[in-house]
Amino acid sequence: MTDDERAARHPVGNVRWVPADRVHANDYNMNAVAPVEMKLLATSILHDGITQPIVTVEDEDRPGHFVIVDGFHRTHTIKNNPELLASTGGCIPIVVIEKSINDRMAATVRHNRARGKHSVTGMSSTVFKMLENGWEDEAICEELGMEPEELIKLKHLTGFSKLFENAEYKKAWVTKRQIQIEKAEAAKGG
Repeated sequence: MTDDERAARHPVGNVRWVPADRVHANDYNMNAVAPVEMKLLATSILHDGITQPIVTVEDEDRPGHFVIVDGFHRTHTIKNNPELLASTGGCIPIVVIEKSINDRMAATVRHNRARGKHSVTGMSSTVFKMLENGWEDEAICEELGMEPEELIKLKHLTGFSKLFENAEYKKAWVTKRQIQIEKAEAAKGG
């Protein structure tokens, strides 16, 4: 199969960059995102770039304008963050699908529902690994869009506190990562 054949079947093969003021919300999206997740979305785009184009249909009433099927929150974030908008030259990456209004609404629901949710177990495991790798609580909260109380709960769920139940307590304790750093420093010094 050629790239042209794939692009004809899959919209992602035809990403276009269009001026942000030509990309508009639909009037039927029932998806809501909490402020904390919206902040995390902006952080994600700032750190990782735009990794997915916005799914659109061409506006029947305004040629050259596009109505969002999936990606409203990404579009909103880009349009309302001057740094992000400047980084794209004022444009939004889109793909265009051809769908009737009912098919568009169904596509919006499918996109929203297909994303799934993060499991507590998966998040706990991720937090545990980050802590083991020497990340500070504040950095974890910032990077994952978490409140300190949520991090404390996940730490408890992972058994992070159990790591130290048989430890001899001193004025300070060190993580495995800190021990690795100390060993590396000692090896450098002699």
